[in-house]
Amino acid sequence: MKTGGKLTKTELVLLTAALGFLLGLGLAFLAGRGGEPQSYTVSVQRQSPAAELEAPAVEEPEAVPQGPVDINAASLEELDTLPGIGPALAQRIIDCRTENGPFQTLEDLTKVRGIGPATLEELRGLAVAGAAEGTAETDEEKNA
Repeated sequence: MKTGGKLTKTELVLLTAALGFLLGLGLAFLAGRGGEPQSYTVSVQRQSPAAELEAPAVEEPEAVPQGPVDINAASLEELDTLPGIGPALAQRIIDCRTENGPFQTLEDLTKVRGIGPATLEELRGLAVAGAAEGTAETDEEKNA
């Protein structure tokens, strides 16, 4: 640019083009603001790198137990239907009752690694300790 105050034809064309471009952007921005506001939802789900390589699993509807599940007699598949209990934890329950005998109360499940107070609360009303729990209640009724 010259310092004399006059613009050359090239400078005038470039300045006019820049102003036209900015004016066009401003009008496009204002035009996009009209109408109803749009809302967006973003969901994020983390996957391990190994899960990305595997074929997507077909989800089967989860089986819902019909009545309380007897933790002293239930199979691995039946235990797996309980909330918070997967196949590995179901196997630990079976191993624990095989090694130590039947569970006397539902609270005895906390002896199984991986079952804490929160999981135990989820199981209340959905699982029972079978005949062992019923026997304990009968003994209490007799003493009352």
